[in-house]
Amino acid sequence: MKKSFVLLLALLMVLSLGLTSCISPASQEESPAAGGGDQINKDDYFITVATGPTSGLYFPIGGAFSSVIKNSMGYKSSAQSTGASVENINLIMEGKADMAITMADAIAQAYGGTGAFEGKGPKENLRAMMGLYPNYVQIVTTDKSGITKFEDLKGKRVGIGAPNSGVELNARMMYEAHGMTYEDSRVDYLNYGEAIDQMKNGLIDAAFVTSGIPNATVMELGTTNKIVIVPVEGEGAEALIEKYPFFVKEIIPKETYNTDADTNTVTVRNIMIVRDELPEDVVYDLTKGIFENIGDIKASHNTADKHISLENSQIGVSIPFHPGAEKFYKEKGIIK
Repeated sequence: MKKSFVLLLALLMVLSLGLTSCISPASQEESPAAGGGDQINKDDYFITVATGPTSGLYFPIGGAFSSVIKNSMGYKSSAQSTGASVENINLIMEGKADMAITMADAIAQAYGGTGAFEGKGPKENLRAMMGLYPNYVQIVTTDKSGITKFEDLKGKRVGIGAPNSGVELNARMMYEAHGMTYEDSRVDYLNYGEAIDQMKNGLIDAAFVTSGIPNATVMELGTTNKIVIVPVEGEGAEALIEKYPFFVKEIIPKETYNTDADTNTVTVRNIMIVRDELPEDVVYDLTKGIFENIGDIKASHNTADKHISLENSQIGVSIPFHPGAEKFYKEKGIIK
């Protein structure tokens, strides 16, 4: 009796081990398929998103990207305040950022080794992740300055942006297109938040603000001053677009800053770029996750809400897409 009990117990143990060996591999096989991006060890990656000054749109929109990557996708991530486009490109090239918002004109110069990147060699390993939204060239002044057209900047105190920033690159191109140079004005290399503050104190007559609209810093100026936006139009605009075709004519509606009329200007697209060293599966997963949570990105600012979408993801992109992003867009039929 005792011997039979021992044999029965042994048989039960063998059956139990057999069932376990049949079930466990199946469970392990199902787990990666169910998780998709969970095949990536996300703990191995800290995604730094380079944005811009806290006074501009890059900061809240870039912060929203970082928040989605961290809170909705499970990566470690942070948003970094920077001097914007040119600094962001350098951070990407130096491996100090993984994603960065930049203006298309700065990217074109970096990729070709021209303009602010003259003599530094082309940065041909920059890669695009997605097109974002248009930056409006806003030459901001007040009704007290007497400035109503670009040529009126002659002899005036003008904030042109931090040195080699995207705003300053735009200012340089604007002066060139209008047959002028910085020597025609008394220029000051201030970012537009600083320049607007100086304008409130009567120390600056006009400031270049290249950003989405409405810009919170400009709106704040409007609480104490009557805002005037200097138009970019006519021969100056034609010369600008002929030499730099990434600029597109646009209108700033009068309701934006309560100006007396709509203002003609030009825009240049913002692009999210990535480090080309990031693995294809990681960039694919990031791109996919961002568009799956695009509502959180749109909620960061009405400019993001209006312009950032899968349908607009290719607009203004003049450099190659990262293979991971390209794979996602092909799956969605955006790229053939």
